[in-house]
Amino acid sequence: MNFPRFVSRRLRHNKTHSFSTTVARIGVVSIAVGLGVMLVAFAVLFGFKQAVQQKVFSLAAHLRVTKFTINRSFEETPLPLKSPLYANYKRLPAVQHLQAVAHKGGILKTKEDLLGALLKGVGPDYDWPGFRANLIAGRIPNFPDSTDSKEILISQRIADKLRLGPGDAVTMYFLQQPPRARRLNVVGIYETGLEEFDNQLIIGDLRLVQKLNGWGSDTVGTYEIFVRDVAQLDDATNDVARLLTLDQDVEKVTDRYQPLFDWLTLLDRNIVIFLTLILAVCSFNMASILLVMMMERTPMIGLMKALGSTDWQIRQIFLYQGLALISRGMLWGNLLGLGFCWLQARFHLIPLNAQSYYMDTVPIAWNWPAIALLNAATLVLVSAVLLIPTLVITRIQPVKAIVFNK
Repeated sequence: MNFPRFVSRRLRHNKTHSFSTTVARIGVVSIAVGLGVMLVAFAVLFGFKQAVQQKVFSLAAHLRVTKFTINRSFEETPLPLKSPLYANYKRLPAVQHLQAVAHKGGILKTKEDLLGALLKGVGPDYDWPGFRANLIAGRIPNFPDSTDSKEILISQRIADKLRLGPGDAVTMYFLQQPPRARRLNVVGIYETGLEEFDNQLIIGDLRLVQKLNGWGSDTVGTYEIFVRDVAQLDDATNDVARLLTLDQDVEKVTDRYQPLFDWLTLLDRNIVIFLTLILAVCSFNMASILLVMMMERTPMIGLMKALGSTDWQIRQIFLYQGLALISRGMLWGNLLGLGFCWLQARFHLIPLNAQSYYMDTVPIAWNWPAIALLNAATLVLVSAVLLIPTLVITRIQPVKAIVFNK
């Protein structure tokens, strides 16, 4: 029989109410609240980063291949489809998908308003499933095989500024010599909440841009590449670079939109500081609670020492006491934290201002490895801290302890 565990269990089941009992309940509550808050913080952080990154990737892809040029305008240098990369990208294990697109700058004009815009021409290989989450009204454009389509998607911001909706028509004047105009039909509206896209980007047919530029069907402006694992973005970039010709260049989305991704990285640092403070508070609370419990049991400690118990055996008794409190607190903390996350993910209880936070509700991401790691870290760290107050036991003298309560 494990003597320290037996004594600890008897102490826990003692029905006598004392000051240490009340303090122990406070310790359970502090662990539960601390762990619950950390779980919610992690779920919201990962959800926020995942939502923002998904919006960026859906319109900008992970990698972008263009021709080397000193041109700083929206006009692209033509890129041939017959290239080593386009022919062999499926052999790259890190690459999931490649799509050919082209961009053309112009001005949208209604009867009352004018607005600069950038037409992104896409083809049949475009990743519509990845984009569909951004669609808030209307439908995806239809691109018939016979001719170029005049159907387009516009952002909610452009729709508000020009007072357009699905089913409306708008004229777009393209900036070239001689200037050309096309009558376009709005069939859908998207929204990402990201100003870089919503302020100017509209999506239409790749063949329309090719015709305006005088390109053939085998000429595009950009290759957009999606990778299988964003964590391996640098390795994927190196694999793609090996298939490029001397006049082609590859750019990572993290470089193209560096301020945005730097901001997301800064969130990671803030959450680390936040979690460190919570763990420190939980550890201090548990150490204080265990110390109170030992002080209340000083006569018992002295008696056990007089009967031959070693310091380590007595320390184990109180360590088991502390571990029991930690386990109970972690159980309630997981129920509270994960329960709140489920309610938020299911019912969207907490809304957000989309213009400020890029989304209209607090996002939740279920990162189970991170949840398991957070639980393990809490258990290990707080349990290790409990060793410190039990050192007091080694300084307790049996004779003085037995008469402690007289």
